[in-house]
Amino acid sequence: MTAAAERTSKKHASVARATIDPANSTSSFGFRVRFCETDLMGIVHHGNYFQYFEMGRVEWLRRRGVTYALWASEGTHLPVVDAQARYRKPCRFDDCLVLDTTLGELRSHSLRFDYRLTRPADGALIAEGSTRLACIDGAHRLVAFTDSMVETLLSAELPQEKSTEADANA
Repeated sequence: MTAAAERTSKKHASVARATIDPANSTSSFGFRVRFCETDLMGIVHHGNYFQYFEMGRVEWLRRRGVTYALWASEGTHLPVVDAQARYRKPCRFDDCLVLDTTLGELRSHSLRFDYRLTRPADGALIAEGSTRLACIDGAHRLVAFTDSMVETLLSAELPQEKSTEADANA
């Protein structure tokens, strides 16, 4: 084995041995449906659910002390390569919703987030979905997650301040 191959093998070992702790893998985020997200029938347009999922991913990372912008500035990007949604019940303007975002799978070069969108007022499950994101560099080449990224992805939420915009909207 060459020295470069050995370094690469060691770099991927942390992901290969990584186990996602269910107690650390989910973040919940509350928000209100905006009028501009609804369609002519007065319900949230199906395309907006993927925006909600993106909000959940960004908040999930933020609650672990990293922003997507930071990783992007360091040359690592996480494009969505697969997205799925299953719509269960409609939601309307001004509904208060809670999105649970869970790290469902972590591979050496990709990860999967799972989503559950609920309406606490009546306990309704609004939608479920998932997205798979690849890990790429600035030249759009597939790369492995670094050890520090894996550590962040497997970590629990950091303590949050009580007064956040998401909490105010819930």
